[in-house]
Amino acid sequence: MPDHHTKVLIIGSGPAGYTAAIYAARAMMKPILIAGLEQGGQLTITTDVENYPGFADPIQGPWLMEQMLAQAENVGTEIVNDVVTRLDLSKRPFTATTDSGEVFTAETVILATGAKAKWLGLESEETFNGGGVSACATCDGFFYRGKDVVVVGGGNSAVEEALYLANIAKTVTVVHRRDEFRAEKILQQRLFALENVKVIWNHAVEEIVGTAAVPPLPPSVTGVRLKDVKSGEKTTVDADGVFIAIGHAPQVDLIRNQLELKQNGYLWTEPGTTKTSIEGVYGAGDVTDDNYRQAVTAAGMGCMAALEAERFLTEQKTGTLAAAE
Repeated sequence: MPDHHTKVLIIGSGPAGYTAAIYAARAMMKPILIAGLEQGGQLTITTDVENYPGFADPIQGPWLMEQMLAQAENVGTEIVNDVVTRLDLSKRPFTATTDSGEVFTAETVILATGAKAKWLGLESEETFNGGGVSACATCDGFFYRGKDVVVVGGGNSAVEEALYLANIAKTVTVVHRRDEFRAEKILQQRLFALENVKVIWNHAVEEIVGTAAVPPLPPSVTGVRLKDVKSGEKTTVDADGVFIAIGHAPQVDLIRNQLELKQNGYLWTEPGTTKTSIEGVYGAGDVTDDNYRQAVTAAGMGCMAALEAERFLTEQKTGTLAAAE
């Protein structure tokens, strides 16, 4: 017998997961949310947030997630601080097993496991994360108005980040380890047409340099040290901010070979909905959103998923009653 049963099991605790929980709880579905390893998602490593509606002044990402957590709990969500290690979607009720050995069954599942930005893996990258190093131009670009920034990467993500930043920053330097971009040609054409953008080909970032944190002041980036991948020559480029744009990795390990994925590895959902390829299973937030990747859009998808789960359960109950009559 399972240890726990619920109408709605939510896996993941970012804006999508918490919003789904709020809506599901208010619909009296008594949801259970399993938070996962990184409770709060990517916003917990974001400092100032200025683009989440409802706050006139900048707020802290971790604080925002604490408020969402408290709100979800206050309306009746059961929060489980554990990690789902196995998920069986082959039959309803669906079954989830956690790292602690607990077993959960659910009539519906909302997957809000998110995505992780890919990083270079440098120690200095971690040192200056939130102090000049970012993986989201639309989140943090505003703070670099009139400043010099570096974008690292060569795919669509990097070129799109550079195009966005070119409207904000004084200069944008794109660093790519190859001699041509992988990005779509139309994006490249737009980038090359901008006067405040330059590209450094055949170079890799060896280190991000800056000043260490001196409380209450955070660490701050002053530049990047580059290495020519052909000659080995090293140079330094001055910069106030560094944007790592080498892609994102959706957290789909739990559902690989169970649910349909997009060609790029993100969870497939039916257009205009959060429905996945299995009835009663929904995807919300960055695990399925390979386009916007914003807190506010993730929250919107969490709302959609909860409403769709509620509608599905109502239809199931109505259908069962109709068949009985």
